[in-house]
Amino acid sequence: MLILIIPFFGVANFWGKTGHRVTGHIAEKHLTGKAKRALKDLLDGHSLAFVSTFADEIKADRAYSKFSAWHYVNYPLGMRYEDSKKSKYGDLITAIEECTRIVKNKNSSREDRVFYLKMLIHLIGDLHQPMHASRAEDKGGNDIQVQWFGEGSNLHRVWDKNLILSYGMTYTELATELDQASRKERKKIQEGTIYDWVHESHELCAEIYDSVEVGEKLGYKYGYKYNNVLFNQLQKGGLRLAKVLNDLFA
Repeated sequence: MLILIIPFFGVANFWGKTGHRVTGHIAEKHLTGKAKRALKDLLDGHSLAFVSTFADEIKADRAYSKFSAWHYVNYPLGMRYEDSKKSKYGDLITAIEECTRIVKNKNSSREDRVFYLKMLIHLIGDLHQPMHASRAEDKGGNDIQVQWFGEGSNLHRVWDKNLILSYGMTYTELATELDQASRKERKKIQEGTIYDWVHESHELCAEIYDSVEVGEKLGYKYGYKYNNVLFNQLQKGGLRLAKVLNDLFA
């Protein structure tokens, strides 16, 4: 592994554009030939990084409001997703499964396959942002107010945007730096299922909740401590997205 030194609707903070583009860019480097050809056709030649933010962009259109709950999954800390009570609105895991089913089904319309493929690319990224596998009572950390370098923020936004933007690298620069795992390391990272991966994020989420106090002033010290976690999640998201797509178009 590379080492470097909410059932609530309307929450606007999702794994920021940079994070999604990093995972897309990394994934693209590890696709099979068959997956590359299928993606080129369905995405009209656009890159994974280019379409990775689609699921957030459509949130501005009320016609897509039913997909709001797809970006996250909330259940008690210390519990596995499989044992948790499921939301009637769906969640990140059921959304990934639905997208996979539709894209894989050759009887689905091209329009549906394209739409749900773009959603899938985005949602695998969300799966690796720990605050998207969070608890409901504080809206995935959105209600936990903190300061980031003297400006108002919240715990969710810190992990969506503040950490990654403060690092000051473009998504291509960051993806290049993070895409250094050996073949053996990549294979290890790609093991498991989306249930294993969400459990991993959920456990990290518990650690992140313990990392701050309400109103705490965060800055360089917090970044130094948690940038490795952020980078590893971005790397995992990219490599696992490649695995999901390779399997989908095998």
